[in-house]
Amino acid sequence: MGTLYLVRHGQASFGADDYDHLSDLGHKQSIRLGEYFAQKGIHFDGLIAGTLRRHKQTMAGILQGMKREGEHLSWEGLNEYDSDAVIATIHPHKLEKPTSPEMYRHHFRLLRDGLAQWMAGVVSPKGMPSYNDFVHGVSSALDHVRANHYGKNVLVVTSGGPIATAVGYVLGTGADATIELNLRMRNSSITEFAFTPKRHMLVSFNAIPHLEHPDYAKWVTYS
Repeated sequence: MGTLYLVRHGQASFGADDYDHLSDLGHKQSIRLGEYFAQKGIHFDGLIAGTLRRHKQTMAGILQGMKREGEHLSWEGLNEYDSDAVIATIHPHKLEKPTSPEMYRHHFRLLRDGLAQWMAGVVSPKGMPSYNDFVHGVSSALDHVRANHYGKNVLVVTSGGPIATAVGYVLGTGADATIELNLRMRNSSITEFAFTPKRHMLVSFNAIPHLEHPDYAKWVTYS
């Protein structure tokens, strides 16, 4: 049996012109996670990441914290959906940058509704695959892990959407549950699967053991 560690990227730059890079805190979260893996004596036989900048930066931070080097396999199917494109399908006017709690809540209400319609095949966000193709991108990564890393530890760095999709795919959850999993995910969190050549089994979801000490209480983020 092998173990797959699915890690959501560190805090990115929500509300900035370019979301796809880690904040200073996101870098610290990633390095701290690598330190945790090293302290636990966890060694990875396989490294896989999406192709987005925040995925690559998080992988680099984890390896820095582990004091090791390694080349990872890039997997485009592990890239996040485009939240702006999803929201635009139900809210055609460009949203202002959120600057208040109510604006943040409004953003995520629209995202939840847009995701539900995309997953149901009602809307087709510009520049994005169908939801079925999105799921295939994630499930193909799971298939690759099972086929090539039996009995090994594998680290995958990706985003909240693909991780929630992976959990939903393995557990057979409906769209509503998958969306809720997605929107509750914390930065640099670990979702763990055990796997055999035939299937994956969920062990834990959205865990942040590397941030449980009081010194890191302010490092827990969601965006």
